[in-house]
Amino acid sequence: MLRHAAKRITGSGLAPTLWSAPAASRFYHERVVDHYNNPRNVGAFDKNDPTVGTGLVGAPACGDVMKLQIKVDEETGKITDACFKTFGCGSAIASSSVATEWVKGKQMEEVLSIKNTEIAKHLSLPPVKLHCSMLAEDAIKAAVKDYETKRGKAVASTSDKAAEA
Repeated sequence: MLRHAAKRITGSGLAPTLWSAPAASRFYHERVVDHYNNPRNVGAFDKNDPTVGTGLVGAPACGDVMKLQIKVDEETGKITDACFKTFGCGSAIASSSVATEWVKGKQMEEVLSIKNTEIAKHLSLPPVKLHCSMLAEDAIKAAVKDYETKRGKAVASTSDKAAEA
C-alpha cells in the first residue's frame, strides 16, 4: 500500500530519497549533497602512531559520532594528511569531509581557528543542523589536543632516557 502511495505521489515506481538530486536540492545545499555523495578523506590512521592525533566526539541528542584524525609533520608542525569516519546524518558527514579538506597543509595553530560557523556557512547548513558543524570543530580541537598529548609524552620519555644515561 505504501509503495502504491509513493508511486502516485512521484509518478514512478520509486519514492524519492533524501539524497536524490531533485529532492536534495530542496532540503540541502549542493555542497552538502556533494560531500555526502563523494566524501573526501574517509578512512583511518593508526591511532598509536606518534604523528597522528585522533579526535572522537559525539552528540548524544542526535546520535552522531565523528572521528577525525590528523597526521602531523613533526619537524614543521604542519598537518600533512587528515581523514575521518562519521556515523550520522548527511550534514555530519559533509561537515567532517570539509573539515579534513580545510586542515590539510595548515599549521596546528591555524586549524584551531577554524570555527563551526565557517563550516556551517560554507555548507549553508540550516539552523537545525548546526550541531554537525560544531562536532567538526570539536573533532579538530580534540585531534590537535591528542597529538600534543602524545608529543608531550614522547618528549618526556626522551628526556627521561637522556637523564638516565
